Amino acid sequence: MLTSLNRPLHLAVIGSGPRGLSVLERLVCRLTAEYDQAAGHGGPAPRPVVVHLVDNTEIGAGRVWRTDQDPWFTMNTVASQITMYSGDSDTGPARPGAGPSLHQWLTAHTPAGQEPAGPNDYATRAEYGRYLADVYRSIVRALPPHAALEAHVAGVTALSPRPDGTWDLALDTAPHRLSAERVILATGHPRNEADTFDAAMESFAAGHQAHYLRGDSAADMPLDETTIPAGSTVAIRGLGLSFYDVMLSLTIGRGGEFKAADDGTYAYIPSGREPRIVAGSRSGLPIPARGRNQKSAHHSHQPKFLTRAALTAARTARAAQAGSAQLDFAEDVLPLLLDEIAYVYYTTAHRTRTEAAEAAEAAENTTTGTTGTVTGTSAGVGVHERFARELADHLHRGRDLSVLLDGAGLGDVAPVDLKALARPFAGMRFDSAGAFREHLLTVMREDLDQARLGNADGPLKAALDVLRDIRNVVRDAVDFGGLLPASHVRDFDRDYLPMNALLSAGPPLERVEQLYALIAQGIVDVTGPLTRFATDETTGTFTVASAQVPGSFARATALIDARIPTPDLARDTSPLIRRLRADGLVRTFTIQGPDGAHATGGLDITPAPFRVLDASGRPHEGLFALGIPTEHTRWFTQVGSSRPGTGRTLFYRDADTIAEALLAPTTTAVTADADTAPAGTATGAGRPLAAAGTARSTS
Repeated sequence: MLTSLNRPLHLAVIGSGPRGLSVLERLVCRLTAEYDQAAGHGGPAPRPVVVHLVDNTEIGAGRVWRTDQDPWFTMNTVASQITMYSGDSDTGPARPGAGPSLHQWLTAHTPAGQEPAGPNDYATRAEYGRYLADVYRSIVRALPPHAALEAHVAGVTALSPRPDGTWDLALDTAPHRLSAERVILATGHPRNEADTFDAAMESFAAGHQAHYLRGDSAADMPLDETTIPAGSTVAIRGLGLSFYDVMLSLTIGRGGEFKAADDGTYAYIPSGREPRIVAGSRSGLPIPARGRNQKSAHHSHQPKFLTRAALTAARTARAAQAGSAQLDFAEDVLPLLLDEIAYVYYTTAHRTRTEAAEAAEAAENTTTGTTGTVTGTSAGVGVHERFARELADHLHRGRDLSVLLDGAGLGDVAPVDLKALARPFAGMRFDSAGAFREHLLTVMREDLDQARLGNADGPLKAALDVLRDIRNVVRDAVDFGGLLPASHVRDFDRDYLPMNALLSAGPPLERVEQLYALIAQGIVDVTGPLTRFATDETTGTFTVASAQVPGSFARATALIDARIPTPDLARDTSPLIRRLRADGLVRTFTIQGPDGAHATGGLDITPAPFRVLDASGRPHEGLFALGIPTEHTRWFTQVGSSRPGTGRTLFYRDADTIAEALLAPTTTAVTADADTAPAGTATGAGRPLAAAGTARSTS
């Protein structure tokens, strides 16, 4: 029997959404390996570990993925490309290190008589929440004998260091106080205090019979008929992913129904309870559709131009030239990214045209009984591979592509223009609201046609998928102040991020088809580009208009900000974050460079294992942060899953490096309070470990 000579190590994970759960999964993997190694050698048991998992909404799912959401809120990644396990399923039960993808789990949990989800289907957020909850249960079942887990449905209101190096956690419900040696912040999406616009709109609404809803998850917004009555006009600010959630809540959430035609288009059948929806944004373009998925879960574009080696070379050159290795995004990063896009775009166009020509010739030869000049697929492949090599060489050398493209039969293929795709109405003026509507529907239909071609066979959507596939290399360029401050603000934050968000993270194709139907039927009006939202004291209404679209002016009795709040440490309303700031235990990450400084709004942390820095810049040995609280210090931290079959993804590595640090040997003495040591877990020297790990919940 293994015997422990140590008091328990108490850990706390604040937030049980995907990031907190990922750390827990890797933690139990490491604890299991630790126990198995000790048991195999017959030596002393490893130090007992007690993990406190704290979430203020739902253990195992968190707020954004909670399981009681309405079914029209969907994910925007296909189910086969999502997993929370750090290894694929095997013949054993689901457990940390080996478990099903979301698609596999959905298939296994499909009710009798119901059609199972396909690998390229999009799960609802509630379904993903149930998957996360099941992952959590598998983690609990796999706890090794020297580990215990206590789950607490509570909010953490304060986190205070003690002289002995441990941390006190104050909770807003029983048990009200916890103590832990090491803590990780994985608190997810923030709720921010009102900015200038919010404050003005809220003040106006309070003084009139109007409603203003600040940006948040649509599942947490009061979108009922009390707030937005049937037949009233509601204005929506923003046309991104959250806009679709609000739109669906106000249509099918009111009893309406979409009827699909055989060609994939939709007609909307109103219930009569809908409001009139008037929406707008800077671009005037609803976020375009994701391409029809044609890629396996294991597929990922391997960069040829924007590589880590290229970034290293650029940093070396910058350091030699200017004395700083920080990059200029527009000069050092974006041109290489555009080369990646061009390469995928033109090679996809060439391959599909070559295959189509071969297929047509084969069909003709079959009909005539003759032998053509193209000898089959192998010849076509050879032609395509030669074109791909020549294209890569031209791009590497910065040579003009026109002669090469003309010779390959691609002279008629217009180049990809990211700015034009993201701002298709820039500089245009329309004769009327009706003229803009018709032009918008044309742009949307063209995009939907491209999306139907797929993300492997459709040149445009295949090229735009590169923006997703190459995120990790972009992170290498920008994380932890990798860019010059001015370039970060101007080229990355202002120019690249809105364009990237619009073109790389769209909703499922059917959602855009549904919006198309609502616009065509007059239930939704998109005002136009550079939409301005204001108020009218005389009528007590909000006003919406685009200067580029005469006749677009509209009044509304409710205004919804359909944009998810950007993390900003100084504006975060969380009692925990506010207390940490007041106590000088955290600080905002500021990019320093030869051209100045830029306070980002992100939580300042070290590189892996992501220790939190205090106000003086000193890292806390036992406090870590992961995910959305660190956005701006690191980029695109809202990723909520790993990907099956692709090995050590960044999502996996982030979780594992923190799990390793949480379990690293410590010189700090830790004393567990008797009332926080779970039953069956050793708390004193020489006591045997329980036969199995234990779990307990409080709420």
